[in-house]
Amino acid sequence: MDALLVKRAQKNDMDAFVALIEKHKTGLYKVAKSYLRSEEDVADVMQDTVLSAYEHIRELKNVSYFKTWLTRILINHCKNMIRQQKRCIVSEEVPETSDTVPPDNREFYALVGELPEDYRMIFLLYYGEGFRTGEIAQILELNENTVKSRLRRGREKLKHVLCY
Repeated sequence: MDALLVKRAQKNDMDAFVALIEKHKTGLYKVAKSYLRSEEDVADVMQDTVLSAYEHIRELKNVSYFKTWLTRILINHCKNMIRQQKRCIVSEEVPETSDTVPPDNREFYALVGELPEDYRMIFLLYYGEGFRTGEIAQILELNENTVKSRLRRGREKLKHVLCY
């Protein structure tokens, strides 16, 4: 189904592109939220991601990798925003309240939050979004064996957190 929509979107079919974004927006939000704290930053990054995807969708060679490609664009925008924020000096920090995570997923996100950053994104993509290790390796530009070992080590860390 996605492949047909992507092909239509590559031929400037706006409805197909909108349908693709609607289908993947929840997953994109979760990934962006794992990188960024502020809802405004997440919204900005998602908007930039949609714009970049729209401008470059004709460059996507393999339509079956649309979700991976879109997630990679999002992660790049998140990293760019983090870099920009490091350059700025924050004069006052206001704690954010985040009630945007559905109640049934809060435990998952709380557990994933216990993991070091290297493991956190891999867990979110693997368990939260259903990507395979090969796809995660592509998205994060890592070796697939690195992804597998971080999943294994992350599980061990979570087992330690849950058992003690």
